[in-house]
Amino acid sequence: MALDRKQTPNDLNAFWMPFTANRQFKKIPRMFVAAKDMHYTTADGRQVLDGTAGLWCCNAGHCRPKITEAIQKQAAELDYAPAFQMGHPAAFELANRVIEIAPKGIEHVFYTNSGSESVETALKIAIAYHRARGEGTRTRLIGRERGYHGVNFGGISVGGIVNNRKFFGTLLAGVDHLPHTHLPAQNAFTRGQPEHGANLADDLERIVALHGAETIAAVIVEPMAGSTGVLMPPKGYLEKLRAITSKHGILLIFDEVITGFGRLGSAFAAQHYGVVPDMMTTAKGLTNGVIPMGAVLTSAAVHDAFMQGPEHMIELFHGYTYSGNPIASAAGIATLETYKEEGLFERAAELAPYWEDALHSLKGLPHVIDIRNSGLIGAVELEPIAGEPTKRAFAAFLAAYDKGILIRTTGDIIAMSPPLIISKGQIDELIGTLGDVLKTLA
Repeated sequence: MALDRKQTPNDLNAFWMPFTANRQFKKIPRMFVAAKDMHYTTADGRQVLDGTAGLWCCNAGHCRPKITEAIQKQAAELDYAPAFQMGHPAAFELANRVIEIAPKGIEHVFYTNSGSESVETALKIAIAYHRARGEGTRTRLIGRERGYHGVNFGGISVGGIVNNRKFFGTLLAGVDHLPHTHLPAQNAFTRGQPEHGANLADDLERIVALHGAETIAAVIVEPMAGSTGVLMPPKGYLEKLRAITSKHGILLIFDEVITGFGRLGSAFAAQHYGVVPDMMTTAKGLTNGVIPMGAVLTSAAVHDAFMQGPEHMIELFHGYTYSGNPIASAAGIATLETYKEEGLFERAAELAPYWEDALHSLKGLPHVIDIRNSGLIGAVELEPIAGEPTKRAFAAFLAAYDKGILIRTTGDIIAMSPPLIISKGQIDELIGTLGDVLKTLA
């Protein structure tokens, strides 16, 4: 008998779910069995409006025909090809198309399989870059408090989300952190970039003085911090980081796993904010979340530092079995074509003011202590229940699901990042339903 995938499995025990309250979920499962465009279908047949683009990744919506067809065709033609000492056309074509929309000065693509792997790769490239240039003392990495850079050891070392770090030992040595930029007393209910906080970038000079520039390989930040609760860069902040890193010969890495591919209305946050780093980490929207794939984008200077010595020698001893996987590459090409043909980056920019006004209409509702936004991304911060952090936002998440919208919570912050195909009517539905939920919270 064929398996009916629409039925909830009898036994949920075997799957240890990531970033999930497993015991709570398995008592009352929330199962999606299908998706199309802006909606998921639940196991009991309800339609749920996707307010999070899956997990910040389905920027073009769900089950888009061009992407689906590209995957099917590629799987039937060339399912796998090794990326070590061999190649296939789709990986090179996708890299060319990514560079076409990347900031000027970014010229090369190194494939990974996820945002976490992209971060690990960028950190390794940064250290190896300095060694290749004869500055092997530059091994120190600088992250930021409240930063999220995936879940591998390098990523949680430079990251600054406490629960992602504290259970896993001493992590990488030689890592330091900039202060976070969340200043609610000064910047609450800001629309776009906040006015206050650019001076926080100056702390990098203190770190340089403490450790010595000759020991520091790279600084990594999210240009707009997503998973920690949607924190916008203060005006002038990223520009200061760029100036200080350039002054001291330190590489600047932007983690664009969330902000890449249209989320803020430009192809990348680097273009949106007008600051170009030396490397960018990407994933998620690269393939519309359909097939795991990530990529590190680098400047010519970073790449060319490795292109020395005998031509038959491997320049960088790093890579993955699935780097530039044929099916993922086909999905990526079709995804970029979908973005371009439907003008989705431009659409995000055009919808951003409407989104902003809708989001800020929630000001004054019970427990709302801050709202912030940029592009098609936004956050509603709730006052925590005394002694029970995260409980209020989690209650909002459950109530929202019951009412037919998908939101995401991090701590007591509700984060939303809908697919770029969302309509104004669907924005009204998403924000209106969330408003109804907030009015009922204890």
